[in-house]
Amino acid sequence: MKITFSALSIPKKGSAVILAGKDNKLGIIAQGLDDSSDGALTRAMKAAKFKAEQGKFLEILAPAHLKLDRIIIAGISSDDELNLHHWERFGGGLYGRLAASKSQAVTLVLENAGDDEILSPAVARAIHGAFLRSYTFDRYKGEIKGGKKKKDKNHNVNNSKSPDSLAVQCEKPAVVRKIYADLDGLGSGVFVARDLVNEPANILYPAEFAARAKKLAKLGVKVEVLSEKQMEKLGMHALLGVGMGSVRDSSLVVMQWNGGPKTQKPIAFVGKGVTFDTGGISLKPGAGMGDMKGDMGGAGCVTGLMHALAARKAKANVIGVIALAENMPDAAAQRPGDVVTSMSGQTIEILNTDAEGRLVLADALWYTQKRFKPQFMINLATLTGAILVALGQNHAGLFSNNDELSQRITDAGLTTGEKVWRMPLGPEYDKMIDCDIANMKNIGGRYAGSITAAQFLQRFVNDVPWAHLDIAGTAMNSPKSEINRSWASGYGVRLLNQLVADHYEK
Repeated sequence: MKITFSALSIPKKGSAVILAGKDNKLGIIAQGLDDSSDGALTRAMKAAKFKAEQGKFLEILAPAHLKLDRIIIAGISSDDELNLHHWERFGGGLYGRLAASKSQAVTLVLENAGDDEILSPAVARAIHGAFLRSYTFDRYKGEIKGGKKKKDKNHNVNNSKSPDSLAVQCEKPAVVRKIYADLDGLGSGVFVARDLVNEPANILYPAEFAARAKKLAKLGVKVEVLSEKQMEKLGMHALLGVGMGSVRDSSLVVMQWNGGPKTQKPIAFVGKGVTFDTGGISLKPGAGMGDMKGDMGGAGCVTGLMHALAARKAKANVIGVIALAENMPDAAAQRPGDVVTSMSGQTIEILNTDAEGRLVLADALWYTQKRFKPQFMINLATLTGAILVALGQNHAGLFSNNDELSQRITDAGLTTGEKVWRMPLGPEYDKMIDCDIANMKNIGGRYAGSITAAQFLQRFVNDVPWAHLDIAGTAMNSPKSEINRSWASGYGVRLLNQLVADHYEK
């Protein structure tokens, strides 16, 4: 979708979108269109009993005395104060309407509608929401003719075929264009995360994931890939144990974006990247196992975040670490009852091989804090089904050893709509993973499953400020929204980008 920005003027052809505010008030351009059509717009709103609330649209085909194919009236009135996330949702909902109407060339007139003033950041966010909604993952679909797949120039491109172009008219197009440039980088980072999570596991395995991460070098990100031999030398037996049953080698990918002062300590994001999780010897039920292609949602988010930060040239020093493995049952696979030694030197009794995400993260977190000594670490993981039982799919679970970091993440979640809910940690939960024959066991029993998983991770962060986001309910198969209709949501990229922008850029 081609997006352009220009000053306000009366649209002459194609499809046009105009705004209606409180009491169906129109702006100057929209009122001009209504006058030119002998009041067709106001009559249509009255006949349809249209009320200009956010998310409400009214389509008028071939309006009288105008050369426009259609006019879509979009409501923006709301009882709540319209924040930037509201505008993203508005843009996403509008894009869905345009796609449904098969509009191709569209002019979007974002002018003040009555008392509803629209500032430049709101305009940019609306277009960002439309861009996020435009995502599709259809690279494996194609028309078959004569036993052969028909080539399609749009194949493998993450843009819907409708509309082709969006001409945005607003008060300060140069200002909006500049704001949107950063949002464009953020949007592309969300698309990277969605692509990774949507990919089937036969296509996206650890080596392929690492290869895609290496492409960030084009944006100035320094990328290293640690092999199994290197991880063995470092003592990462918790991570390596998870991949023992797979023919695919495990790896650890380290991404560095140095956009801040050399004296600035880095901030670090760590992602679980289990590219497919059968559960290993503790085999999962067959029903729904196909969803486990998305068990690398944390690593997908970290990779998308690094793309977004580099694309918008964030003024911060950021480390992204992703631990990649495939958890398969095999003669060589890790068994329940095995004991492994992590990079930290702490030993772990493996009571359930399906509690594998915390194992890959244990070594990744220890490595990150030991090598980079960051200001803080945030890890993301589709870690437990228990978080779905606790919170459903509208909040990610937040666990942390630091109140300030927790509050900043919570605030960023409210700004972006990628919400979190803080869960408890404490010694009474920590003792649930104590073990008779090792320093700890990798499960804590039936109760408080998400909490004991977080307590396990906390044992590998030392005194570094740290937060764990359990995104099992939000990264994949989450409820459809105005800005995403895909199975993979890209959850976390926008949340953490906001966190960095608000507090860690200089």
